Amino acid sequence: MPLHFLLDQPAAQQPGDAVVLTGTEAHHAATVRRVRVGEEVTIGDGRGVWLAGECESVAPREVVVRIAMRTEVARPHPRIVLVQALAKGDRDELAVQAATELGVDEIVPWQAARSVSRWDAAKAEKGRARWAAIVREAGKQAHRAWLPDVSSLLSSAALAGRAAASRLLVLEPNAPTALTSLVLGANDDIVLVVGPEGGIAPDELEALAAAGGEPVRLGDTVLRTSTAGPAALAVVNAALRRW
Repeated sequence: MPLHFLLDQPAAQQPGDAVVLTGTEAHHAATVRRVRVGEEVTIGDGRGVWLAGECESVAPREVVVRIAMRTEVARPHPRIVLVQALAKGDRDELAVQAATELGVDEIVPWQAARSVSRWDAAKAEKGRARWAAIVREAGKQAHRAWLPDVSSLLSSAALAGRAAASRLLVLEPNAPTALTSLVLGANDDIVLVVGPEGGIAPDELEALAAAGGEPVRLGDTVLRTSTAGPAALAVVNAALRRW
């Protein structure tokens, strides 16, 4: 499979045009991946445009690719959203990386009551940018035509409000309903809610259920916060015939 690279802006190029990679992406292509003149590569803009072509010139600061083919990939529908509670260490970041590789369409950081990690206003923007960088690299590695959006930090009260416009599935190990038993429609967005290492607090579970959220379990074991979201995403992908 050809190496894949990403642009930082929407791709308007057509077959016959040249795409110029600069900055860190050119350095990555020329120095890290060691692409060569004449090598076939693919380039995306993370918003559905997929370009394929050959490298015309290669240098650490500039790589020129002559485009031979342009494809526009439709945005997936319904969208799958991961609401990931902040977690200690890098467990939330591991969830973000894996979910991106598995095809999630939006990632929402959640300041849950039991989250050990806390983001104030300044740290929230830095944290969102960090997650966006992880999404970019994971999406490039997975050759995704659409990169997931990384939304702003969400409070528990705001999270409950999302149940009105989507099907909100709350991962809870003690829930009586298995995720695999649900019939998932093709119209409503599906929002997967994953709590922190200590689990979702009882009052949060009650508030989400009152707003229309559905508690669901994955199996008989308790998964870590870094594992639960990607595992649920795999189940939903299969149910929606994405896989």
